[in-house]
Amino acid sequence: MTSEELVFDHEEVRAHGFELYEGTQLDVRAVISGMPKDVKDGFLLEEVAWSRFGHAYGSGHDVPERLTRLRSQDAETAGLALDLLWGSVVHQGTVGSVAPLMVPFLLRIAADPSAHGRAGVLGLAAAAARNEHWGYGTRSTFLKVATQELRSDCSGYLMNWSIEASRNAVTADVDPLLPLLDDADSDVRSSTCYTLATASGEAGRITDALRARLIIERSPRVRASLVLAVAELGREHTVAGTAVWACALWADPTQPADVRVPAALAWLCLVDDPVPDDLRTTLDVLVTDGLAQVLDDVPWIAHVDDNGLDRTLDQMLNNALPGVQCDDPWA
Repeated sequence: MTSEELVFDHEEVRAHGFELYEGTQLDVRAVISGMPKDVKDGFLLEEVAWSRFGHAYGSGHDVPERLTRLRSQDAETAGLALDLLWGSVVHQGTVGSVAPLMVPFLLRIAADPSAHGRAGVLGLAAAAARNEHWGYGTRSTFLKVATQELRSDCSGYLMNWSIEASRNAVTADVDPLLPLLDDADSDVRSSTCYTLATASGEAGRITDALRARLIIERSPRVRASLVLAVAELGREHTVAGTAVWACALWADPTQPADVRVPAALAWLCLVDDPVPDDLRTTLDVLVTDGLAQVLDDVPWIAHVDDNGLDRTLDQMLNNALPGVQCDDPWA
C-alpha cells in the first residue's frame, strides 16, 4: 500500500468490513507494534504517522506539538497541553485512533521526575487503554478493561482496535512503568496501578510486582489501587488463584479496611457466588465515612460516581441500577 493509498475509506468499510484494513498501516495495532524503541526513547515524534489517525476534532497532526508542550518545564504550559489532549484524544470516553501512538510517549513523560502532572499523564494513558464504564459499578463491569462489542470513535474508526493497540503499548513498556510503583508521589503510584492493569500481556510479572508493593505500601489509597489492579489483571487474564487471594484478604481481620473492602469488591467481580452473609457483615463494620473519603479517590471507584464507594456497593450488593446519577432535571 503506497502512501497515497493510506486513507481510511469508510464507504469501503461499510461494504467490506474493518477486516479490509486489518494488519495494514491503517491498522493502529500494526503501527504501534512496529514503532521502534529508539523512536519512543528519543521522542522522535516526527517519525510517527500522526496525521494518518484522528481524534474527536479531526486529524491527529496536532498531537506531537501537544506532547512537546506536555514536556515543558513550565507547569501552566504542560497543564494546558494535558487538558487539550484529554479533550480531543480521549473525548468524553471515546478513544480516538491516534491515542495509542501517544501512549509510549506519555509513559516516558510520566517516568521523568521533572515532568509536571505525572499522575494525570498516566491517567490519560490508562484512559486510552480502557472502555469507559461511567456509573457502572456492577460485578460484571467494575473490573472490565475492554469489551467485545464493536464500538467506533467520532470518525467511525473501530475503537476496539485503538484500545487494543493502547493496551499493547502499555505491555511493551512495562519496564519503565514498574519502577513507578515505588515513586515518591502516591498519586503517581495509584495511577501506575490503574495503567498497569490495562496491559494485554505480562500479567504474571505485573501481578508479582503489585503484590510485592502491597506488602510495604503505606498509603491507604495506593493499597486499594494495588488490590484492584491485581484483581483486574486476574479477571482479564484468568490468573489462577486471584479469587482465592482476594477472598483471603477481605476475610483477614489483620488487614486494614482499605485493603479488605477493595478485596471484597474484587472477589465479588471474580466469582459468580451469591453475596455471603459474612461479607455483608464485614462491609457493614468496615465501611465508614472516613474510609469512603479515601476510597472515592481510587481510580476504579472514582469512575463510578462522585460518591463511588457507596454507589458501587449498592450495585454489587443490592443490584441497584447502574448509571451516573444526575440531580439536574433538565440534563
